This record gives sequence, structure tokens and C-alpha cells, in this order.
Amino acid sequence: MSRFLFVVPPLVGHVNPLAAVARELTARGHTVAWAGHPDLVTRLAGAGARVFDCAVPGTGLDRPPDLTGPAAFRFLWRDFFVPLADAMAPGVAAAVERFAPDLVVADQHAVAGGLVAERLGVRWITSASTSAELADPLDGLPKVAVWLAQLLAGLRARIGDPSVGGDPRCSPHGVLAFTTPDLVGDPRLPVAPDRIRMVGPALHTRPADPAFTRPALDGPAVLVTLGTANADAGGRFLTEVVGAFAERPHLRAVVVDPGGLLGADLPGNVAVREHVPQLELLAEVDAVLCHAGHNTVCESLWHGVPLVLAPIRDDQPIVARQVVEAGAGVRIRFGRARSHHIGAALDTVLDSASGHRAAAGAIARSFRAAGGAAGAADHLITTATGEDVTGSVGTGAAVHHATSG
Repeated sequence: MSRFLFVVPPLVGHVNPLAAVARELTARGHTVAWAGHPDLVTRLAGAGARVFDCAVPGTGLDRPPDLTGPAAFRFLWRDFFVPLADAMAPGVAAAVERFAPDLVVADQHAVAGGLVAERLGVRWITSASTSAELADPLDGLPKVAVWLAQLLAGLRARIGDPSVGGDPRCSPHGVLAFTTPDLVGDPRLPVAPDRIRMVGPALHTRPADPAFTRPALDGPAVLVTLGTANADAGGRFLTEVVGAFAERPHLRAVVVDPGGLLGADLPGNVAVREHVPQLELLAEVDAVLCHAGHNTVCESLWHGVPLVLAPIRDDQPIVARQVVEAGAGVRIRFGRARSHHIGAALDTVLDSASGHRAAAGAIARSFRAAGGAAGAADHLITTATGEDVTGSVGTGAAVHHATSG
């Protein structure tokens, strides 16, 4: 049996897919440990998870809510991901030395995982939790691409092996991606096509929330969520959302409002909750209105639910474009959308004649056929041992598409 070390940033959407994979690996008798933030990992992966504590920058991911575009990208890497890698590196090194993994699985944005593994001579693979990185997010921004390459080269000089080349966000040993070509098309990564394994979303049952009060969903229903990281930025937008539903009393909305931005004076067809059991609700709603966060998008499409997308920053515009190009949703402008724009977009995706539900259903079928956590486990075991176990439990399949660097 093999030993796997998962290296993750302190971000829920990056831990959740690997938590499902960890459960699959341990069920088969393999041993899994984590390098990351203990409180977050144990909350998502279970109290029994073995976690090697890694330091995180004191400020965390704290940035102005109106920061978008290339400026937001620069901030994310300069002020969070690179400092995070520097902070995590000693903990990752200690984890590798004490746990002695056969394979390090490094999240694409926990760059310390790959850099420390290459320095210590341990085989490693990339976990791509967002499909945006498969589409080359810096395409058309050559100056930003050069800037990031220099930033990562400096990081490698500090915590990795300066004699090694290549992008530390993408392991030469392989990339595990939690999506399918039906959503993203051909991946654009600097590795051989047969080293890219797309397994679709890796979902797992989440504990029930006894505090959640289920609203009545006695008509066409829509889940509205902007993600917890965007709570402070969504006040005006959510107000416009409420206006759109006020004009459509035949619809029902469940609006996630963790920041308490909406008041109590709401139309009867709008239910506001601080938190929701998202996977449960997705099995009941007819559409999702969201910020194009990768987890929410993939969980929605897993259930064959079409989307209205209002991307704010980071990978969200790329994910939104992928959904629109796949025919499974409509994009609106977060900063400028008013109630009539939002309402028109909802009307479109809820109309069966528009084809959005059919496209979402096609992606759902591709997700379910790709293998999920079982397919991911197959691939990791094969990478660690050289033994082909594909098909023994899961149905994940390698992606044989042309790629470019």
C-alpha cells in the first residue's frame, strides 16, 4: 500500500475535492496525510485526518473588494500565494521527511508542495481544483505572464531546486483535474496529454446542518450564492437580485447572505439564509445564479442545473466563459447588472427551449462518467506505484487532447 501527502492552501474549494479522494484512498487501505491548515483540513476531511501544520501569512486573503482584473491577479500571487508558499515550505518539508510519502499531491496554488518535493527528490503530481488554469488564464497578458514567471523563479530559488525548470504550478509527472473536456475543451498545459487526467468533480457527503431551515420550494426555484469570499462585495448586486424576483412572483429564490447584507423587507418568494447545504439544494432547484466559483459551477452542473453567472474576479471570468461556450449558462456583468438584466437571464436559462438545461445535462453525464474520487484514486495509485489500477474501482480516463504550453 502507498502513502500520499496532500498539500493544500487554506481555501475550502481547494481542499474539498481532495477530501473526497482521501476517503477513497483510505477505504482501499492506503495512507493519506495532509500538509496545510489543521483546523480547515480536519473540518473538511474529518477529525481523524493526519495533518502536518503549515504556517499561513498573517493577513490571509484580505484584499479590497473592488479589486478586479489583472490587478487582482497580481495581488493574489504577490500578496497571497507566494507568501503562502514561503510560509508553508518548512511545514511541507517536515511533513515529507516525517511521513515519507510515495507521492506528493500538491494543489496548484499551494506551490510549496511541488517546489519542496522537487528539492527533496520526491515524486509529485499537481491537483488542479479549478478549470481556469487549464485554459491559460494569462493568454493575451504577456507582460503579466513574464511577471509571474519571474516571481515563481524567485520562489523556486528560495524553497525549491533552482536547477529545475518548468512551471511549479504544473508537475511534469502529471496533472489531476477535477473537470472534463465537455466543460473546458482541450487543456492548455505544458505537459504531455497522457499525463493529464480529468476525473470530473470529486464530491462527497457533507454533514447535515441542523440549524438550516428549509424554505418552501413550491415553484421553479433558484439558488443564489456569491460564495463566502465575496460576501462583502455583493450588497448592491443582491439587492438587484431581490428586485428581479419581486417582479417574478412565480419563482422561488434561496439567497445565501453570510454577510447579512439584505434587510428583512423581502418579497414572499425570496428566502434568505446565512448558510445552506448546497449539495442538497442543488438536487431541488431549477437554476443557479452565482459568481462562477469553480466549486459551485461544477456542483451545479453535476446536478444538470443551468447557470446565470456574474463573475467578480480571479478565475471566475474564465470559468464563466467555459460555461457559456459549453451552452450551459448565461453571463451577466456583476458590477452593472440591474434587476431587469438579472431577470432576463433567469428567464432565459429557465426556458427549456433555450437549450441551457440540455447542455447542463450533457456536462452532468460527462462528469459522472469521468470517475470522480474513484478515478482520481486510480490515477494517484498508478502514478505512485506504476501499477495500472484503472477500472478496478473507478472509471476515470486519461484525456487525449492536443495541448499547448
